Amino acid sequence: MDHRERDLEAAVARWRSLGRPAPALALVAGSGLAVDLGAPLAGPEPLADWLPFEVRTVPGHRHEVELIEAAAGRPVLYFRGRLHSYQGYEPAEVVYPVRLAARLGARVLVMTNAAGGVRPEWPAGTLAAISDQLNLTGRSPLSGEPPAHWGPRFPDLVDAYDPALRALAREHAARLGFELAEGVYAGLPGPAYETPAEVRMLRTMGADLVGMSTVHEVVAARHLGLRCLVVSLVANPASGVSASALTHEEVLAAGRAAGGRVRALLAALLADPRLTAGVSSSRGD
Repeated sequence: MDHRERDLEAAVARWRSLGRPAPALALVAGSGLAVDLGAPLAGPEPLADWLPFEVRTVPGHRHEVELIEAAAGRPVLYFRGRLHSYQGYEPAEVVYPVRLAARLGARVLVMTNAAGGVRPEWPAGTLAAISDQLNLTGRSPLSGEPPAHWGPRFPDLVDAYDPALRALAREHAARLGFELAEGVYAGLPGPAYETPAEVRMLRTMGADLVGMSTVHEVVAARHLGLRCLVVSLVANPASGVSASALTHEEVLAAGRAAGGRVRALLAALLADPRLTAGVSSSRGD
């Protein structure tokens, strides 16, 4: 057993020793998007309490974890904030919370993120379900030798972003009175924002959104068999799309402005039994 598996299994054993139920799904909130979704069954607790390494802070991420009960009665493991490679983490560390959720029993992963809009016609405030990704980080959380029982050595990433879950999200967005766009997300290392030339390159490559997260988490989740749904907030036009300078404060402000729609959409999804239909929350082998 290597250290990655040993650390995860120790966390799983601790979770069970506390008498906590297995989560049906995991939810990860992006920059400025950690909206309240109900009374917790456990927590909130510092994320650092569940990691075998230190947590480095970044504005807009509370780095807390809690277990909440969705309206449909399913336990949800809710990570308020995520880890990023630009903070100095290795890809395997970035995806540790997702792997922990999977080992605890979650079979669906729902995430939000804040992104730059590569499409000129998508103004700040646009919400989009990610339909596919470009991992341009040059790294993978599957490097090395992950335990064979986690998943196939060469996982298939066709439909990495689950089409049925995207359709479900579009349905709920329409009922709430707004359109949920769809687009391809390009994941870059950061933390510098992209240059105008890089954004032109991304547009040529087929990207609609660009950010500094998500791609490693989705690879790790699919490797472990989780279905993925990611909703991205266009926090600002990407560099060169508008004449304005890019700032992290702008990203956080956009998250606050969109908080009501994000919360309403997530609450509707978590209350819908179709979100986890046909999956089991018993995995933990």
